[in-house]
Amino acid sequence: MRWILALVAVLAAVALAATSVYLLRGQDTEELLPDLDQAAPAALSIVQTGDAFQLTFASAVDNVGLGPLLIEGSRPDTTARLMTVRQLIRGADGSERSIDVEAEMRYVRAETHAHWHVLGFERYELRHASTGRLLVTDRKTGFCLGDRYDTRDAVRIQNEPEEPIWTEECGRGRPGLLEIDEGISPGYGDDYVPRLEGQYVDVTSVPAGRYLLVHRANPERAFAESDYENNAASLLIQLRRTGQVPTIRVLASCPESETCTRS
Repeated sequence: MRWILALVAVLAAVALAATSVYLLRGQDTEELLPDLDQAAPAALSIVQTGDAFQLTFASAVDNVGLGPLLIEGSRPDTTARLMTVRQLIRGADGSERSIDVEAEMRYVRAETHAHWHVLGFERYELRHASTGRLLVTDRKTGFCLGDRYDTRDAVRIQNEPEEPIWTEECGRGRPGLLEIDEGISPGYGDDYVPRLEGQYVDVTSVPAGRYLLVHRANPERAFAESDYENNAASLLIQLRRTGQVPTIRVLASCPESETCTRS
């Protein structure tokens, strides 16, 4: 009987030691998280489409973190319209772990192309300047993430690859894919030109006045980052109307704030 109790004690000690080592390793491993830095809206214009007026703009998001934004989409078969998404996080020791995230991918067909989009990666909002009340949101179908440009051509940030890695077109022309990977490397950014796949907010019924045009990256914080404080940027704009035709004037740009004010 004594030897059985002794054996149990030894096994318990071994298990405890193994658990302690595992926890210690977890504490010692620094995770290299992305840090998404939202740029202020740019290249504003008013475009008339039929009887509607659209405030169009360009948007851009830089990854200034120590690690890449890596996401993996998958679905069990082609009958599933949406892919579920996981985020791959790298450790400083070369380890990797993946986590489920509240995001989805969908194959979207547009006039110029068709590929797999990450839904809800950015959000565009028009808000009242005085109260911040939400007035209009975008109707963008999604985002094909990639290393579209080097954020600083002459300067490399820590862990930035020498060449862009994510240069594919998100499964363009391949609606039958069951898996797809997308990402943004440290030191690179992802951008979208005006009017491309919903790069606008509808201002047809918006009265003349001052408004905030706010762009938000990772608005629901679905993806893990090292810092969420730089995820929103804004413009203070003046909307005027001559009859029914609106015009736009930028009063101030605030790349670090969602509540832009005129200085």
